[in-house]
Amino acid sequence: MASETAAPALAREMLVVVSASGRHKFQVEIADTNESRARGLMFRETLAPDAGMLFDFQLEREVAFWMKNTLISLDMLFIEASGRIAHIARDTVPLSLELVPSRAKVRYVLEVPAGTAARLGIQPGDVVQSPTIAAGQGE
Repeated sequence: MASETAAPALAREMLVVVSASGRHKFQVEIADTNESRARGLMFRETLAPDAGMLFDFQLEREVAFWMKNTLISLDMLFIEASGRIAHIARDTVPLSLELVPSRAKVRYVLEVPAGTAARLGIQPGDVVQSPTIAAGQGE
C-alpha cells in the first residue's frame, strides 16, 4: 500500500521568470492532472530555493488554493495564459484551510518557497516563460 507521503513522479522542466531584476530560473514539477493539482506540494518538508511546482488548469478561470497538509510556507504566483503574473500571494500559512484566491482569471499557478518573490523582486506584470506555457499559447 502506498504511503500518504509517496507522490507519483511528475514531469519536470526549466522555467524562467522575467522581471525588472533579471531572469530567474526554477526547476519545476508540472501538475497538470486533477490528481497532481489536488496533491500539489502537500506533505513536502523542504523545497529548494530554485524549485517549485507549476499548476496548469488547461484554461483561464479564477482559482483558489489552500494549504491543507502543506508543511512549508509558499509564494503563489497566479499567471494568465499569456504568461503574465496577475497576482502574488506571499508567505502563505502552512496547514491553513483559508482560501488563497487568484483575484483574476488565470491558467497557471507557480508555487515557490515563501519569500522568493520578495527576494528576487518578482512583481505582478512580470512574465513567466516555460515549455508548458509556450505550448498552451499554441492551442
